[in-house]
Amino acid sequence: MRFMFVFPGQGSQSVGMMAPYEGLPTIRETFAEASDILGEDLWEMVQSGPAERLALTVNTQPLMLTAGVAVWRAWRALGGPEPALLAGHSLGEYTALVAAESLSFADALPLVRLRAQAMQEAVPAGVGAMAAVMGLDVAALESVCRQAAAETGGIVAPANLNAPGQIVIAGHKEAVERAAALAKEAGAKRAVPLPVSAPFHCELMKPAAERLAERLAAIVPRPPRIPVLHNVDVAEHRDPEEIRRALVEQAWRPVRWIETIEEAAHRGITHVHECGPGKVLAALTKRIVKDLEGGALADAASLHAALEALDIKG
Repeated sequence: MRFMFVFPGQGSQSVGMMAPYEGLPTIRETFAEASDILGEDLWEMVQSGPAERLALTVNTQPLMLTAGVAVWRAWRALGGPEPALLAGHSLGEYTALVAAESLSFADALPLVRLRAQAMQEAVPAGVGAMAAVMGLDVAALESVCRQAAAETGGIVAPANLNAPGQIVIAGHKEAVERAAALAKEAGAKRAVPLPVSAPFHCELMKPAAERLAERLAAIVPRPPRIPVLHNVDVAEHRDPEEIRRALVEQAWRPVRWIETIEEAAHRGITHVHECGPGKVLAALTKRIVKDLEGGALADAASLHAALEALDIKG
């Protein structure tokens, strides 16, 4: 068995999301460490909410990074072996790099908070939007976006290539709305506006990418101990400059998740485990490569079950 871990990003947060991991000491320890680094009680925030507070990008990104690292540490503390490969969806890529010991936790937390602030401030409220389009392939949706951009004079493009027939678009609000309407005319089953605070992973995020590049210049990533597939090019990198480049470009270029899971399968991965709260990525896996197995390490019981399965199957 060759298995990989994938780490979730924004959208998987919820009030009380760490309660299912009760009894795993590394969970609280990791949140305490993160709270010391950021000077804010993240455990109280995740336990008490409210949901609107967790949904603020400047809170969501550090919280999801901390949650993913906490579950990763819990896995290792239980004797879980290292996976053959790592990847993370959007923000989750930072978690993957921490797990691979390419970025330190102490460097990554302020970095993702800066990333969140830069993304939030790059586009004024109400100017940008995102929408999930169901039932169109990438080529058809790219064509729809080009038409919508030409008609409105705005920016709109595929942003999260999540699974066949499930793609998120992002850009100027008017252009996104027009693309959603055109997508339905082209045969999409649905086009659903997303409740997000900024249009992530599109050209409108270039100012955020520039701010991120400035902060990253002061950080020297180490070669990952475990290979990490990056969102932007579905490749692994060991050179610090290439890792920085991948993280900067990731802010404004699409998350190529379909290709990421396909590449994992091509490398002989048979099992994919989502490491962190929620089950978003686990649900996408079989839609991308139906022969892959795995699931979500969404609570203490699932961590133990995954360990037992690995022991049985070798």
